[in-house]
Amino acid sequence: MQDDIGIDLPPSSVAVVLGTRPEIIKLAHIIRLLGPAARVIHTGQHYDANLSEVFFGAFGLNPPTHYLEVGGEHRGIQIGEATTRLTRLLEDDPARAVVVQGDTNAVLAGALAANATETPLVHVEAGLRSHDRAMPEEHNRVVCDHLSDLCLAPTETAAAKLEKEGITGDRVAVTGNTVVEAVGTLLPEADRRAEVLARHGLATNGFILSTFHRPENVDHPQTWKAILSDLARLPLPVVLALHPRSRRRAASFGLEPLLDRLQVIDPLPYAEFLSLLAECALAVSDSGGLQEEVSVLKRPMVVVRNSTERPEVIGTFAVLRRPGDYIDEAVTQIVETLEYTHSRLAETPTPYGDGTASVRSVTLIEKLVRE
Repeated sequence: MQDDIGIDLPPSSVAVVLGTRPEIIKLAHIIRLLGPAARVIHTGQHYDANLSEVFFGAFGLNPPTHYLEVGGEHRGIQIGEATTRLTRLLEDDPARAVVVQGDTNAVLAGALAANATETPLVHVEAGLRSHDRAMPEEHNRVVCDHLSDLCLAPTETAAAKLEKEGITGDRVAVTGNTVVEAVGTLLPEADRRAEVLARHGLATNGFILSTFHRPENVDHPQTWKAILSDLARLPLPVVLALHPRSRRRAASFGLEPLLDRLQVIDPLPYAEFLSLLAECALAVSDSGGLQEEVSVLKRPMVVVRNSTERPEVIGTFAVLRRPGDYIDEAVTQIVETLEYTHSRLAETPTPYGDGTASVRSVTLIEKLVRE
């Protein structure tokens, strides 16, 4: 990863707004390349240290300049409070651009605050669409794209979706996805990965790695029960890295006996999680970021969602199954052809670029700021 591309912008002139673990991961190299020009503002959407602070340390980044501490609130209150506080910060200390990434509440708040203060807005990972209006994330990314002065699309597919909505021309650039750099930077070497496996009592290709956190899955008792029941029936041991909110939902629904049948662990530092992902037989999850990461690490995945905003990996690295819709059958098919599947995926390029997305993004941000 190139750490110096000659950026010459005033200190703290680019406000980078983030609030969750995936945003930190995908913005880390952009922040590093911006150097002193980056003013990092953390909304606090993820306030658990395992989902936030540890990732700044992992990438060698300084702590954020500001913490807004809006985590734990209802979505509407969270977005409103973050928008208000961001607007005040940008009024008191104007920025030349606001950068957001993805589809979180922090993204929408950053977009609204930038619009309110007439600050140019850059959306990293623009153009993703699930076409599922039941997903809060879909509304966040659509609004953000339409407010953005610069939409950095990870793929041509995403750029084409922006064009269909009338977002074209100099407002759109295809950069690749910064997840490629993140994985390449923090994936431990084989001997370190072996140590992680030993610590968890696991063997290469001998387990399934799973995560679940989306409201469509964990906020509905019957759906969450069906998913956990399916995981308990899978033909290999399941390591479930469980988001604190998902764990609380399981407890409130009386599903802890199902958790007892799985190897449940707390969220891991990113490098340790990548170690497990690189050595697992396959992944089963509702995570959007994980769909990208498996394409870099060449592992198969069963995506448990009603729809996905990352169609580029469906049919190659991933298969889509709705909650309760024969998840165990999809997993069994992969396990029965595991050697062939891993061999095939090893020769399949990731659709998310060549690892230069951050350099391209920062170059475009600097150009926007100087215009």
